[in-house]
Amino acid sequence: MARIEQATAVLRPSPTAELTARDSPGALRDSPAALRVAFLREQFDPARLRLFAGSSPGRLIAIGLLLITACVAAGWVTGTTVGDRQHTLNVLLDDTEPDAYSAHRLYTSLSIADAAASTAFIAGGLEPQAVRDRYSQAVGEAAAELVAETGRASGEPNGADDTDTRLRTGIATNLPVYTGVVETARANNRSGHPVGAAYLSEASNQMQTTVLPMAEELQSRRQAAVTEAQRNHVRPPWTAIVLVVLALVALVWAQFELAKRWRRVLNPGLLLASAAVLVLLGWTVVAGAVSATSMIHGRDDGAVPASRLTESRILAQQARSAETLKLVSRDATGDYDRTYDANIARLADLLGGYPSSAPAAEEVRNAIPALGRWRVAHQRMNDTLARGDYNGAAAVATGPGAADVAAQVEALDKALEQGIDTTRDTLRDNISRAARVLDFMGPGALVIGIVAAGCVGLGLWPRLREYR
Repeated sequence: MARIEQATAVLRPSPTAELTARDSPGALRDSPAALRVAFLREQFDPARLRLFAGSSPGRLIAIGLLLITACVAAGWVTGTTVGDRQHTLNVLLDDTEPDAYSAHRLYTSLSIADAAASTAFIAGGLEPQAVRDRYSQAVGEAAAELVAETGRASGEPNGADDTDTRLRTGIATNLPVYTGVVETARANNRSGHPVGAAYLSEASNQMQTTVLPMAEELQSRRQAAVTEAQRNHVRPPWTAIVLVVLALVALVWAQFELAKRWRRVLNPGLLLASAAVLVLLGWTVVAGAVSATSMIHGRDDGAVPASRLTESRILAQQARSAETLKLVSRDATGDYDRTYDANIARLADLLGGYPSSAPAAEEVRNAIPALGRWRVAHQRMNDTLARGDYNGAAAVATGPGAADVAAQVEALDKALEQGIDTTRDTLRDNISRAARVLDFMGPGALVIGIVAAGCVGLGLWPRLREYR
């Protein structure tokens, strides 16, 4: 013992030596800050990190980080995707579809105004008040729809489309010119000047060749926007589905990895995480399928029939305009007859091919007989005109009788208008249903992803504690 103490005393530095060592430059390397830097360098040495990554705790931590990232990413992407799709449906319901319907009403109102203006000239002199009112109402509705569409376009976050703006501006610019020419024709007609018919023909030609084509293009573009939104929604959210499936596959793989390397058959935390991700996958697929199905029904039972009925109503008004212009112009060339026959033939095809199971089938069944009676009355008008009885032909075209043309055109237009409203309601109901199905799914997906990530941490933490 004495020898050990003696050796220790020899090895132990003297107080003077300690003071000398402490004051030397090398002592700075042993300061607390330097020791901490050296410790961090040692801990994060690449060789040491590679060694730790290959160890069992390192593999567990890597698996945990991978699973947590996969679960959170799957929940976040799914929630974001669902939120974007629901926002698109709301925009479709609140802006895109009303804009398309407004464009339809604009096109229809302009067609009605043109037909009513021509009808007012058949009787000669002062036109009937009912016809005058119909013309004024149609022009007022067209102007109101222009204002409404412009207001919606200016309220859009990205501004109005340049082409749509150009079309609206063109219609708004030409409509006062058209009404001015009609008023000039009306003034000449009241004074008994034959030039009134020429002015009316010029006004109708402007409507048919300038204004209505722009209105038709605007309606087609707005309807195409609705169709595009429906088509995009029907496509499955593949990115979200693939991420959820990958997260589920990663969880299953981790279970097998734990069973093979650590002899752990079942991990309660990973099982709960797998169940949560499986619920998210089922929710995404089922809700997406139901929402897409509602949108398909909206397209097939709403948008497509509405487009058919809209075209039918416009064709009817254009045929009516050609019919009345024939009388006003005393046309003997047959141009107006050809226009009338072409429009009526197309109208008959549209109504005859309308599906009996589609919405508004009852309204179409009412429109078909009205169209048939109109064709009979039109033939009677032509026969009367062929005998040289212009006043008799004018009476058939504009008379108040139930068998006259005006009554049948009104019945046909009313049935088609009701049918359009019915199909529009069907479309909007299905869009609303498609959006409601996705309620709570956006935030719910994110919550499920976070819960699954938490279950992964809880499941792997006990395994990591075994290596302390």
